[in-house]
Amino acid sequence: MADLSQLDWASRLGDDEQALILDVRTPQEFEEGYIPEAININIYEPQRFLDALEKLDKTKNYYVYCRAGNRSRQACALMNNLGFPTAFNLEGGIIEWQGQIIQ
Repeated sequence: MADLSQLDWASRLGDDEQALILDVRTPQEFEEGYIPEAININIYEPQRFLDALEKLDKTKNYYVYCRAGNRSRQACALMNNLGFPTAFNLEGGIIEWQGQIIQ
């Protein structure tokens, strides 16, 4: 897991053909606005979260965010423990995101 600044996260994401964006907030938070192409998997539903992770391709590079960066940091650590080698946490979360947000 790596914590990346907004600039580093966006830069890596833009150059990464193997990138998948994960939003680990609740569905209600997701509906309020999300980063384009993000997949929403709610970390507050632990069993569903684990089940959803099991279906993901471990060869992809995951760019993970939440509201402020704490849940996504936990999600990245969990993903690493489950065999996902590349998971990047967005420091500051979506509340500090300067890029596009779909609402």
